[in-house]
Formats: sequence, C-alpha cells, structure tokens
Amino acid sequence: MESTTPPSQQETLIIREENQRLRRAVEELSVLNDLARAIGASVNTQQIIETITRKSLRALKAEQSVVTLIDVETTDVGKTLVRQNFSTSAHEKFHLHQNVQGWIMVNNRPLLVNEPENDSRFRGTKWDSTIRNLLCVPLMVKSTLIGVITAYNKKDGLSFSQDDQRLLVIIASQSAQVIENARLYEQEKSLMAMQEQVRLAAEIQRNLLPKKNPELPGYEIYGMTISAHQVGGDLYDFILIDEQHLAICLGDVTGKGLPASLLMSNVQATLRSQTLLNRTPAECLTNSNRLLFQSTSSEKFCTLFYGILDVQKNELHYSNAGHDHPFLFSEDGSYRRLSNGGLMLGIFEKIELEEEVVSLQPGDFVFAYSDGIPEAMNAKREQFKEETMIVVLQQHRSTPLQELANHMRAAIKSHVQDSPPSDDVTMVIVKRMK
Repeated sequence: MESTTPPSQQETLIIREENQRLRRAVEELSVLNDLARAIGASVNTQQIIETITRKSLRALKAEQSVVTLIDVETTDVGKTLVRQNFSTSAHEKFHLHQNVQGWIMVNNRPLLVNEPENDSRFRGTKWDSTIRNLLCVPLMVKSTLIGVITAYNKKDGLSFSQDDQRLLVIIASQSAQVIENARLYEQEKSLMAMQEQVRLAAEIQRNLLPKKNPELPGYEIYGMTISAHQVGGDLYDFILIDEQHLAICLGDVTGKGLPASLLMSNVQATLRSQTLLNRTPAECLTNSNRLLFQSTSSEKFCTLFYGILDVQKNELHYSNAGHDHPFLFSEDGSYRRLSNGGLMLGIFEKIELEEEVVSLQPGDFVFAYSDGIPEAMNAKREQFKEETMIVVLQQHRSTPLQELANHMRAAIKSHVQDSPPSDDVTMVIVKRMK
C-alpha cells in the first residue's frame, strides 16, 4: 500500500496563496458580472453612477467611493457635471481634490496614493486630515476623459494594492461607455423635449398673427413675416377699431428665438389692450412703454411703428417708437420717410413721442418693414441696404401688394443666396386704391 507524503510547509503556503488568488478572482468576476447586469439595464445616468459607487465601494472595501463626471467642453478642471458619493462611514463626504483631478486630466492613467502627505507628486497640497489613502481611475471614452472614479480609505487601516487598482480599472472601463451612452440618451431626450416646446411656441406665435389681411373699402392691405428661426421677435398686427378705423403696427423686439417671441407676445397683448381704449397712436405707445418697462429688464426693448388708418378721411395718424421709418410712396414713384416719433419702448419709464397725420392720395402706399430686410447679408457680409429696397418698391409699385411683397422676397433671396437668414423679415403695406 502506497503511503502519501504530507505537503511541505512551502507547498502548503503556495496552495493557500493560489486558493486566495482564485477566491479573489471569483469575487472580482462576481462583482463585475453584478455590475454589468445592474448598469446594463438602465439608461438613467444617476442610477448608473449610484450603482457604480456602491459596487466599487464594496469590492475595494473602502470607506467612500465617488464618481465625478467632468465637463468635456471646458478646460476648467474645477467644473464638474455630476458628483455622486457613496459612503459606509459617518464622515463628511470627500470631494476630489482639484490637484488630483488635474493630475488625472493631464496623465489619463490611474493614481494610487497610500501616503498623501508624503507623496512627492502633490507637494504643497493640503489634504483632509482624515484621508489616509485614495485610489483614482479615469473614466475614458475613445481616449476622452469623461470623469474620475475615486475610492477613499481602505478599511481596517490597510493600504490600497495593485490588485485593487486593477479591479477599479476594469470597473471604470466597463462603466465609462455605459455612462456616456446614458448621458447622450438623456441629452437627446432633453433636446427633443425642447424642440417640441419650440414647435408649440412657434404654433402659438403663428396663431397670434393676423389670420388674414383686412378688407376695407378703397384700400389694399398686406402683411407678412418670415422668422429667421423657428420662432421670431418681429410682430405685425391689424386691429379693427370700428368700420372706419384700423390700427396697424409693426415691431421688432430685442434678441431672437424663444425669448424674443415671448417678449413679442407680451408687447402685442399690451398694444391690443391700449388700442381698444381708443387712444391716439402716441398715447397708445406711451402707455405700452410704461407697462413694458415695469415688466421687463432694462436690456429688453422693442421698436414699434403704430398707425391708425381712417378710411373715410383717407388719413394715416401715426407715431413711431424707435423703429425704422416707413416709406410713403406716391403713384409717380416719389417717396418720403414717415419720421415722426421718438425713443424705443422699454428702456425708460417715461418717453415723449411725436405724432403726424398724412393724407393718402389714390395710388399712394405706405411700406413699413423690419431691419431684417435692409440688413440681410450675403456670404461676403454685404447688406441688402435700403437703396436696393427702394428700387424694388419703385419698380413694382403698381402691382398687387402680395406680388410686390414677393418681388421683395425674391430680391432678398437673390442677394443672400445660400447664406442663412440673420434676422426676421417682416413687412406691412397699406395702399389706397385708385
């Protein structure tokens, strides 16, 4: 019968170390498997990061684990998008030291610090006295640093090891792309929601504009606007006061896009309320200015041309709050500017505005417009200019107003070519028929 020789002490030690290594490998695989299953089922960035911090904390037997996401669009090492902390101790939450974050951003590799106060890489750095050691690993996506995962204070007074570093590197590499995908998904959802809000705002804005051009005996009236963006800051309106009087306005508020459209809606509502009180043009604009000044900040303002057409007397009673001066064209092609008015609305609480009454002869027409027409630019940054606008108006002064407006639009398009529109284009034309 064969006898078995018991293993030597050295062999026993080797077997024990191998068992420990295998046990640790099994534990690591279990951690990574749990992590993959947990984060793979979520598209919520916050939930994913919370899972990563919990799993890394337990796997490394640390007191705290922190995931810091960095704004990749800035070089400011102190600016972070997300900072999620998970702790098994009652200690105040640690924050990634700016010097450490800067080191990671420069080197893009793991950082293991077991003696912070004595580490030559961070001479002069003032550490939290309770930080005994830390392990930082970058979160990389296609060679781009998107964040840092940090473990603080190995439990039982131990130091972080190379095995801990290797495990956290695997966790980071497994997590980075998942985090980035979740962030991109959330950004896309946010963008889609914003686009829907802008679409609804544009629809509301369109509904606030006149549904059709007024039809008054002896007159042809036309108005149109083209927004440079989905929503715009230009406004025009026709308000029928009675069978004899029609209020006409055209304005331009500061800015572009959604903020400008909101301010435009406010101005339009204010103007309508003043018009229904049978104010003169100057009184209407003066009261609107005071209300606008009280409800907006000083950098928000509006230019506005406002007139009241009397179809029986064939007169236009108007005032102008800082807007481009409209043209009054005669049938023979001569013209003059309607220049009476004053300051724009919303800058000062009290303003003084001039008024003027002009008689409209058969064939005369008033052309009011926004600065998006003369300031329309081509690729060479050359403006369309008022001189070109006047030529178009003179050449087509005898055509129906919609055709006249189309000729103006065609001339602008020919000038700018493929250049994107820089401002809204709005025009209102009032013509006394012959």
